[in-house]
Amino acid sequence: MPAERAWPSLLNDQWQRDDITVVNGSISGDTATQGLARLPGLLKLHKPRWVVIELGGNDGLRGFPPPAIARDLAQAITQVKQAGAQPLLMQIMLPSNYGRRYTQSFSAIYPALAQQYGVPLLPFFMEQVYLKPQWMQDDAIHPNADAQPFIAQWMSDRLLPLLKHETPSADAQNG
Repeated sequence: MPAERAWPSLLNDQWQRDDITVVNGSISGDTATQGLARLPGLLKLHKPRWVVIELGGNDGLRGFPPPAIARDLAQAITQVKQAGAQPLLMQIMLPSNYGRRYTQSFSAIYPALAQQYGVPLLPFFMEQVYLKPQWMQDDAIHPNADAQPFIAQWMSDRLLPLLKHETPSADAQNG
């Protein structure tokens, strides 16, 4: 899908009235290691105040060991903090066909890191998207262009309270 139709671009368009710029530093298919490798350059170039860390899903889909994923995410959180920005960690979940033990181990990475590093944990937006098959690509894993406006609004509803230094409601914390 073209970048201008993806939720970060739609969110950026929506937030322009609030004078907030959204930079999409993601590359589709990136692992946490790949995102981590690009992070220092992105931090230096954009000097963000907030960074949403939404990595690890591709690692999980490839069956990478959860401790290795957690290590990369911890390094990303640390680098964001060292750059003077506030990390916001996105919970990622895997489809159930990866087995209960692996999916539970994988899912536990995110709340553990959020607690350890004292960073907000954003709920997994895909839980709402999965409910609408018409919003999913043929792989049944990735959202299609029709889902992007919903995701942009969903993200806005959860991120704006954090950006405006408000305390997120329980609903924002729990999806």
